Amino acid sequence: MFEQFKKSMMVEFDMTDLGKMRYFLGIEVIQGSGGIFISQRKYAQEILERFNMHQCNSVLNPIVPGFKLTKDEGGIKVDGTVYKQMVGSLMYLTATRPDLMFVVSLISRYMERPTEVHMQTAKRVLRYVKGTTDLGIFYKKGGTEELIGYTDSDYAGDQDDRKSTSGYVFMVNMGAVSWSSKKQPVVTLSTTEAEFIAAASSACQVVWLRRILESLNHEQRSPIVVYCDNISTIKLSRNPVLHGRSKHIDVRFHFLRNLVKDEVLELVHCSSLEQVADIFTKPLKVDLFLKLRGLLGVCKLQE
Repeated sequence: MFEQFKKSMMVEFDMTDLGKMRYFLGIEVIQGSGGIFISQRKYAQEILERFNMHQCNSVLNPIVPGFKLTKDEGGIKVDGTVYKQMVGSLMYLTATRPDLMFVVSLISRYMERPTEVHMQTAKRVLRYVKGTTDLGIFYKKGGTEELIGYTDSDYAGDQDDRKSTSGYVFMVNMGAVSWSSKKQPVVTLSTTEAEFIAAASSACQVVWLRRILESLNHEQRSPIVVYCDNISTIKLSRNPVLHGRSKHIDVRFHFLRNLVKDEVLELVHCSSLEQVADIFTKPLKVDLFLKLRGLLGVCKLQE
């Protein structure tokens, strides 16, 4: 099919077959016998040089464990343009670096009035990038081809408005293919509600990913398994009888129940220590951060 397509394109247009894809929009693609590795090594180095951070000392994690970032109303203001450029550059780097997703999502909330605290946090991310420019995502050949997901939330994690943070990741062949870290649109009243809203967000992504897989002739007939570490959320998705806990939850989030009922997805319990999506919701200790980063498929290419 591919050979036919290339020949038909060469008839219509003046073009040359350069072989396997090597670079695409700044993303380096290395295809080997063991699998496919994607990274943005060159782009990461360009970011460090652009913001004069190429000679800085590297750190092991992008944000200090337990650190809470706020609006810092009384803080010293910094150049908003430089801060926005820094955050925007890091946003594009998350295309192949899901380990940066949470902290980049966090610092992007303060672009309206950045202060020294926000700038220092952004620079720490660059210090982390300095020591990890070679990292990318490796999709192992021969791994499980079924799509699986993880969903999690950090209850009332935002210190300014007490909204929770949702995070999810979907994986194929031991590598992340879709991920998100986002502040929830409403203030939740319990951890169950926060987890339920996070699961509903991941359910919307499930529907979209199933359609993408079908268009690529990789239809997944069995329900897509999404791992969640909150038992109450799993029970609520299967049984609407828990009226007292769920009657105040917005109707739009109960879309999750219909998908579970129709066997489009299945929520399965996992322990908090094995919850990969935890890396998208809060700052973690170094050992746990490195463990979850590895489970995402983020690694250095083995020569």
